Amino acid sequence: MPAFNANTKDMQFVLHEVLKASEQNIPGYDEMDADFTGAVLEEAGKIASEVLHPLNEVGDREGCQLENGVVRTPTGFKEAFDQMRHGGWTALDCDPAYGGQGLPYLMHTAVGEIMSASNMAFNMYPGLTHGAYSAIHAHGSDAQKQTFLPKMVTCEWTGTMNLTEPHCGTDLGLMRTRAEPQDDGSYKITGQKIFISAGDHDMADNIIHLVLAKISGAPEGIKGVSLFIVPKVLVNDDGSLGARNDLSVGKIEEKMGIHGNSTCVMNYDGATGYLLGEAHKGMRAMFTMMNEARIGVGLQGYAQSEVAYQNARAYALDRLQGRDVTGTKHPELAADPLIVHPDIRRNLMDQKSFVEGARAFAFWGANLIDRAHRNSDAEADGLISLMTPVIKGFLTDKGYEMTINAQQVYGGHGYIEEWGMSQFARDARIAMIYEGANGVQALDLVGRKLAQDGGKHVMGFFEMVKTFCKENESDEMAAFVEPLKKASKDLQAAGMYFMQAGMKNPNNALAGSYDFMHMMGHVCLGLMWARMARAAQDALANGAEDRDFYDAKLATARYYMARQLPATSMHLSRIETGADTLMALDAAHF
Repeated sequence: MPAFNANTKDMQFVLHEVLKASEQNIPGYDEMDADFTGAVLEEAGKIASEVLHPLNEVGDREGCQLENGVVRTPTGFKEAFDQMRHGGWTALDCDPAYGGQGLPYLMHTAVGEIMSASNMAFNMYPGLTHGAYSAIHAHGSDAQKQTFLPKMVTCEWTGTMNLTEPHCGTDLGLMRTRAEPQDDGSYKITGQKIFISAGDHDMADNIIHLVLAKISGAPEGIKGVSLFIVPKVLVNDDGSLGARNDLSVGKIEEKMGIHGNSTCVMNYDGATGYLLGEAHKGMRAMFTMMNEARIGVGLQGYAQSEVAYQNARAYALDRLQGRDVTGTKHPELAADPLIVHPDIRRNLMDQKSFVEGARAFAFWGANLIDRAHRNSDAEADGLISLMTPVIKGFLTDKGYEMTINAQQVYGGHGYIEEWGMSQFARDARIAMIYEGANGVQALDLVGRKLAQDGGKHVMGFFEMVKTFCKENESDEMAAFVEPLKKASKDLQAAGMYFMQAGMKNPNNALAGSYDFMHMMGHVCLGLMWARMARAAQDALANGAEDRDFYDAKLATARYYMARQLPATSMHLSRIETGADTLMALDAAHF
């Protein structure tokens, strides 16, 4: 059975030596000193390793069961959920006005990585609730907030998002779910939704569904979509639970992974719903939840690769296979451990350099969200809007790739279920698909986000990289700054190509969108690694005690710059071929 231990040391390094969180002028950050964040992360790591991770394989093996219209979660899930709730882990960054602890989103993200790495399927229950909470908090009326948020903060009531229908996924303008206005101001919701994560379960007293539907007579297409709060159990005026609403679970989907999470077909048969936000403006409200969810899914991508890497590393250090070609390293043993072989080291270094770079990227993204929300910083808001499809798309693509790499370290044992590596790969695979498939993320990045506000935010990112490189021009930083400069120039060249060739034929831009998303992901991780290298060098210069940690950080940074960042040249070459070869084949010949 695989093991998991939260990498709190590296988290603390990113929080305090790279981001310098407690020094930032953001409300609430002054309380985030190393002692406080260390204590929180250590406690989160304890519940993750001792309670949640042992249930990961249980959830995968047992799955969820639909019995008499109620979904039963795997053995131990309800008790663990109660422990999470009572420990306050579901309320970390929620509004104190509704019972939350009011910590920064950055702290929610750090803890979220730990919980997701330990048991991804389990963590989706509170994770989706947090997204629904955020949508109601941002768009709900005062009465709706008072009715729903206190119970959602504590996860006494959980939440979902209901978008997809059997005939439409990304193209939500095609939806058929209808909302009929009632005399009392409520609506009757009728339709079917599919792929509803945490759609039903036995761990909460109520489930608050956020459902997209079209009000009768609404405009056609996406402009006619509204968002509704549809509780599983209706709530009385005094806040007590009333009658069961007219909705039901049609079935639980049989999935490749995340078996411990109940992915449901939801049937709404004239269920009572309440308009959230403005009529026909449902996507505006839903995107509050979706953008948060996309960042959370990016976190899932690298969190799964973290736990997979931990176990692959342990296996490579323990498993005896062959001899080091440069000379036997352990003559007292029958063979040397796998770690002596260059290709195993390549594999592990790919994983290590990705996971640690991705962590810094995700934490930086959470920091931008705090700046945007707590400081009303429009620049930060624009930058995280630009980065959201990159965080979601790049980190989940590469995260899945790294779980496969970790599985490969095990050889044949990696293909055997009892070793656990298969589950990490199967669970990670969904992250590339849900909350907008990664091809859609790439289209969003190139088709919308690059041109947002006249290209202000992508130009601001280029300037950020340029400024960092200028400020760190020195011999000791050359191994990090020069590759970053080159990669950033590749990214800018791709942007110029889109502007020139895309004006002639939009397909020239869209054909290169996926490559551009990965190119931008590499540049972002390159920037993160350059920043981490700077922090590590500063620590060593100041007489840091744990020199091994910082030396390893610098070695890993050099590896990423030398072996991963040059991928931007390949992506640029692909982009500059345009759409001709991609669109040349007649549809009938595929």
